[in-house]
Amino acid sequence: MRVISICPSNTELLDYLGKVDTLIAVDDFSDYPERVKRLPKVGPDLSIDVDKIAGMEPDLVLASLSVPGMEKNIEALDKRRIPYIILNPNSLEEIANDLETTGIAIGEKSLGKQKASEFKNETASFKAGTDSSYRPSLYWEWWPKPVFTPGKENWLSEISELAGARNVFESEAGASVQTTWEEVRSRNPDHICLVWVGIQEQKMRPELVKKRPGWKELDAVRQNRIHVLPESLFCRPSPRLLIGLERLNKMLAKE
Repeated sequence: MRVISICPSNTELLDYLGKVDTLIAVDDFSDYPERVKRLPKVGPDLSIDVDKIAGMEPDLVLASLSVPGMEKNIEALDKRRIPYIILNPNSLEEIANDLETTGIAIGEKSLGKQKASEFKNETASFKAGTDSSYRPSLYWEWWPKPVFTPGKENWLSEISELAGARNVFESEAGASVQTTWEEVRSRNPDHICLVWVGIQEQKMRPELVKKRPGWKELDAVRQNRIHVLPESLFCRPSPRLLIGLERLNKMLAKE
C-alpha cells in the first residue's frame, strides 16, 4: 500500500497500527512519530496540494473533516478520483472504530480489529481509578479569542472523566463550543488547561490569562493552577490521547 495522510491524528492512528511504513507523504503538521518528519509534505491541512498527491499516485489517502474548511480537500480528491477514506472521530469509541476502518482500508482487517481492542482495553484500565467522589473541574481552552472549548461530545470530556475530573463545559452539547471569558469566569474552574490548537507550549503566555477581566478571582488563578499542556497530546483524536491522560493524571495528583 502507498498511503498519504493529510491530518496529524490520522498519521498517529496509522502509527498505532504499526503501519507507518506504508506512508509516502504527510501533511505539513504531522510530526509524530519522528520518522514522518522526513517524508515529503503535501501542505497544511486546510491547503493540501492535491495535484501533488495525484502525482504520487497513492493507493489511499487518509482524509479528515476535523477542522472546518477541510471539505475542499475532499472535493479535490473526488475531482481527481483519488481513493480516500474520511476519519473524523469525536470520542474515544470513535477512535477505536477508526482503527478498524483504517485496518480494513489498508487490507489489514484483523490487525485493525486487534488494535481497536487494545485501545479500548487501555482506555478501560483508567476507569478503575476514578472512584473518588471529588471531581475537580477543568476548563480546556482550545483558542483564546474567540474562545473555543470542548463540549459534551468530545474526547476531552472523556479524558477529564477518566482522570477523575470533569470538563466544566461538559453540560454543553456538541464537540466544540464557542463561549466567552465572562462565561468561563461564571463557571469558576478549579484548573485552567491551555491547549491552543497548533501553538507550541513555549509560545503561550499564561500570565496574560490572569489579566482577563475578573479572572483574578477565579479559583484556578488564585491557586496558580494554570497549566500549559502540549496540544499534540490533547487536541488530536488519536491513541496518543492516552499519553495525555497519563500526564493529566500526574498533574492532578500533585494538587
